[in-house]
Amino acid sequence: MDFVETEGDTIDDAIENALRSLGVARHRITVDIVSEGRKGIFGFGSQKAKIRAALTKSTFDLNAPEATSTISDEQAVPVDDSIALDKAKTALRQILELMGVQATIEEKLAATGDETVLEIQAENSGVLIGRKGQTLEALQYVITRIAGERPGHEGRHLVVDIENYRARRRKSLEDMALRLGEKAKRQRKTVTVDALSAADRRIIHAALQDDPWVSTKSLGQGSYRRLLIIPEGDRKKKEAANPATTERPDTRAQEKGEKPTPARVTENEG
Repeated sequence: MDFVETEGDTIDDAIENALRSLGVARHRITVDIVSEGRKGIFGFGSQKAKIRAALTKSTFDLNAPEATSTISDEQAVPVDDSIALDKAKTALRQILELMGVQATIEEKLAATGDETVLEIQAENSGVLIGRKGQTLEALQYVITRIAGERPGHEGRHLVVDIENYRARRRKSLEDMALRLGEKAKRQRKTVTVDALSAADRRIIHAALQDDPWVSTKSLGQGSYRRLLIIPEGDRKKKEAANPATTERPDTRAQEKGEKPTPARVTENEG
């Protein structure tokens, strides 16, 4: 038997039942959630959680036909990450339930191939996104820690998203960056953008980094900082064209025996 469908009071219970039926360890199966189930009220209207568990290819005879799975190869999560991913999905469901939000969670692979996305679909998605995505970022932080992902993680990163909000937010920030960059150049004045997260600042830095007429700089402390868009005339263009003739900020001071003046540092990351 290459797969089995089982039920339980929770997703975890259903998975345990599948493991007992197949007689294998957790890392030997892939799991597809058929129904998340529901508790009901005073026992009425409750439904069991239901899953479909399939053996991984290495578990059964390699000469036998491959088992049919409802998860495509592109969507499958590496075996080594499956336990962490199940923990993350279970925790996310519990958090949404505690928030009183009815939602579905879809697991998919990002187009870049380096991210596993848990996409939330809910009627009141605005509550989950929050102002400028702050609630979503809080969910991201909690779920990432539960999954055990740490800085420097080399596998697929786990991303929590809500109805493709992250892509829409990126496009909005890139458009804003280009618009404000033109304003800074036209007025020859620094434009300030208030209270941006590190992720949002990185998007704006990246959107303007190839423009020779402006530079960007983060200002302040903490997670949310201001970002400056500074008109630079043709300085950046000249430096890019003639890097060998660009004088270091402290060269003349050193020649005169004076104390060098620190160079201005432009921040290029959040």
